[in-house]
Amino acid sequence: MIRSFRHKRLAELFEKGGSVKGRREYRVPADRRRAPTHPSEILREDLLPQLKMSVSEAARQLRVSRQALHRILAGTSAVTPEMAVRLGKFCGNGPGLWLRMQQAYDLWHAERELRGELEKIPVRGVAA
Repeated sequence: MIRSFRHKRLAELFEKGGSVKGRREYRVPADRRRAPTHPSEILREDLLPQLKMSVSEAARQLRVSRQALHRILAGTSAVTPEMAVRLGKFCGNGPGLWLRMQQAYDLWHAERELRGELEKIPVRGVAA
């Protein structure tokens, strides 16, 4: 069992099951100046050390290659829906938590990369 996390609220989310119906879910931080935490940070800095598990052993239990898991841990690959399903099963908290963390991270970076371009796009309201 994971005993402590560096990131606030994660222990509670992991213990309560993250995205399981009727339970609390991960929310994007209100401070949009700071990038959301990449799921790889949770795996690399909290989960694997608490489990005293090597990347090779975690990859074996997740039934993926060590290289695939290493790319995620290094932040060079995103958590895909397939990997989210595996991580959700492995951690017992469902895939939704992992996908939402990845989505929040990707969206934050995309908004910054496209900031100049987005300023040139007019807002067209749709009548209800």
